[in-house]
Amino acid sequence: MDFDFSDIQLQRGGRTIVDGVSGHLAGGQIVVILGANGAGKTSLLHCLAGLQRDAGGVVHLDGRRLDDITLQERARLVGFLPQRGEVHWNLSVHALVALGRMAHNGGGELSQEDEHIIASVMEQVDIAHLSERQVLTLSGGEQARALFARVLAGVPRWLLADEPLASLDPAHQRAMLDILAHTAKAGTGVITVLHDVNHAMRIANHVILMRAGCILAQGPRDVVLTAELLEQTYGIEFEMTPDGRAFLLPYQQHVDMRQ
Repeated sequence: MDFDFSDIQLQRGGRTIVDGVSGHLAGGQIVVILGANGAGKTSLLHCLAGLQRDAGGVVHLDGRRLDDITLQERARLVGFLPQRGEVHWNLSVHALVALGRMAHNGGGELSQEDEHIIASVMEQVDIAHLSERQVLTLSGGEQARALFARVLAGVPRWLLADEPLASLDPAHQRAMLDILAHTAKAGTGVITVLHDVNHAMRIANHVILMRAGCILAQGPRDVVLTAELLEQTYGIEFEMTPDGRAFLLPYQQHVDMRQ
């Protein structure tokens, strides 16, 4: 199931946030959107999810206009994880994750299949031991993982995640990257906004570099993640490590580490 977007535009307060961008994203791969703060990454992700009703342009999901797909079907096809998810009711972790099954069961009694999926995704994100805890008693990182499990419970064909590593410690960041990779390997397309270039180097199949609301470059990871393009994207120098591709490190020539 492919994502296609054409001439996506978004304005806020007379300022252009996303400036007529287009692209084709094949299913079953990890797409990472990178760019400096204010580049339009999150806004583009919202447009692809159909959350910006005033956006211009067209989004197609497997050849169908996203606007022509009912909200219930869209909820089964596209899962969205916001940057700062909030929990307003003090549900148990199990009950929160179970909400992800509503697009499939209409909010009715949980089936054996529902329970199996819920248990599986809680295990994946390392919150199975928190199943009976009240969500509002969890740490920020634990809440973030519970919200991620809720999205996974919907078994979407595309998972759109805005900075899913925020609030996670390094160990759970690595685990989350592994989950995203496993999700894509199982056939679900993943589009995610990340800030760490090294993380993108680790998991991305396809990369979109954004600057000032425009797409500076897009394509396969090894083609797009070059020192030259990253310098244009972030406005700082980048240095490749000796192997030429495993890591990209910000480079500041005149920093005196003794100061």
